[in-house]
Amino acid sequence: MRKKVSASQDIQPENTGEQVAAGTEGSSPAAVPSEVTEARAKVAALEAELSVQKEQIDKLRDELLRRAADFENFRKVKEREAMAAGTKALENTIRELLPFVDDIKRVLLNAPRILEITAEAKPYVDGVELLKRNFDNWLAGKGVTEIRSIGMKLDVEYHEAISMVEMPDAEPETIVEEYQTGYLLGERVIRHARVIVAR
Repeated sequence: MRKKVSASQDIQPENTGEQVAAGTEGSSPAAVPSEVTEARAKVAALEAELSVQKEQIDKLRDELLRRAADFENFRKVKEREAMAAGTKALENTIRELLPFVDDIKRVLLNAPRILEITAEAKPYVDGVELLKRNFDNWLAGKGVTEIRSIGMKLDVEYHEAISMVEMPDAEPETIVEEYQTGYLLGERVIRHARVIVAR
C-alpha cells in the first residue's frame, strides 16, 4: 500500500542527493585553500629550518676538517721532533763511545809487538779483538760507518787536515795518513777524520 504524501511534503530523492552534494561542494572550496595554505606554510618553514641546519652542518664539517688537519700537522711535527731527539741522543752516545773504539784500535796496532815479547798475551789480544768486533757490529747496527781516508783527496766535508807533508810520490792534497778515524751516522758526519795530507 502506498502512502500518500502531500505535494508540499513530496520528497524527491534525486534532488536531495544533489542538494547534499551541492552543499558539500559549496562548503569545500572555502576549506581546501586554507588547508593547502597551511601545508605550504609548514613546508616553507621546514625548508627554511632544513637550510639553516645544512648551513650549520657545513660549518661544523669545515671546523672538524680544520681541526683534523691541525691535529695531523701537530702529530707529524711531534713525530719529527721525537725522531730528531732520538737521533741526537744516539749521535751523542756514539760520540762518547768513539774514544773507546780509538783506544781499542791502538791496542790492536801494538798487538804484534806485544805478542813478539810474550806469547802469553795472546788470550788478552784475542779478547781485545773480540771487543772490537762487538763494537764494530754495534756501530754498524746503528748505521755508523767509517769515513774512507787514506789515498782519497782531502774533502773538508769529511776530513780535517792536521798536517801537511812532502810526498813526491803522492798528488797534492792526497791523504797519506789517518791520525783519527772519522765516522758517519747514515749520511751525517758525527766526527771528521783527522788526517795528514801531501803537499
